[in-house]
Amino acid sequence: MTHAADLQQLMVAAALEAAEVIMAVYARPIHAEAKADGSPVTEADAAAEQVIIAHLAPTGIPILGEESVSAGIIPELGQRFFVVDPLDGTKEFIKRNGEFTVNIALIDDGRPVMGVVLAPATGAIFFGDADGAWAGTVKNTHVAHRRPISVDTRERPRIVASRSHGHVALAALCQTLDVEADVSVGSSLKFCLLAKGDAQLYPRFTPTCEWDTAAGQAVLEAAGGVVLTLDGAPMRYSKHRAGFLNPYFVAAATLDLARKAAAEMRRLVD
Repeated sequence: MTHAADLQQLMVAAALEAAEVIMAVYARPIHAEAKADGSPVTEADAAAEQVIIAHLAPTGIPILGEESVSAGIIPELGQRFFVVDPLDGTKEFIKRNGEFTVNIALIDDGRPVMGVVLAPATGAIFFGDADGAWAGTVKNTHVAHRRPISVDTRERPRIVASRSHGHVALAALCQTLDVEADVSVGSSLKFCLLAKGDAQLYPRFTPTCEWDTAAGQAVLEAAGGVVLTLDGAPMRYSKHRAGFLNPYFVAAATLDLARKAAAEMRRLVD
C-alpha cells in the first residue's frame, strides 16, 4: 500500500481505533506512572500504540512510536517512516479536560507530508496531505462533516499558548508582534487551531519530541501554514542523534509571520 489516498485512509482508521481504546480507559479510574524522563504515562498510551502499529505495520514502512522508543525499540528509519504519538497530552488526559490527541504522521525525506490528529474526547479530527487539509467529526467510528480548512491571515495575530507549558519570554513576544489575543489549548490541537484559522501563531520555547509535532505540522502545512526553527529553516525529522528532540520552533499562518517570530524568539532566548 503506497498510494497517498490509501495511506491517509489507513492512518485515519488507525487513529479511530486507537481513540476507542483510549476512551475505554478514560471511562474508568486512570492510573498514571512516571517514565524515566518524569513525564506521565498510562495504560492507554501503550494500548493505543499497539493498535496503531497493528494497522500500519503491513505497509512495511518503519514506525517511530513514542512508547516503543521509551522501551528502547527504535527501527532503522530510512527516507519514509511513520511517527506516532498514541496519546499526546497525557497530562490533559489525566486532568480529564478533553484536550488530548492521537497523532500519526508520515515523514518523507525529513519532512512531514501527511498527518492525522484526532481528539478522542470531542470527536474532532484533522488530517492533511499534498491535496490539502480537512476537519471533520467522528460519529460512530466514522468521519462525518468533512470540510476543507485553511489558515487565516489577519493584521493582529492570535497566539496559541500552552496550557501545561509556559515561558517568561512569551509576554515580550506578544508585545513585539502586537498580538491581539491568546487562545489556550493542549496537545497538538495548537497546530490545528492555526490550520483552521482560529489562531495565527504558535511559538514553542519548551522541549518537544518529533512525535509531539509531526502530525500537527503536516496538517498545518497542508492548510497553508509553516513551521520554522529559530534559525528560519523548516523543522525537520529523523533526528536520531538528538534523541528525536526538536529545537525551539514557531508555527505560523504565513512565512512572513513565522520569520518575524523566529527572529524575535532567537533574540529573546540568546
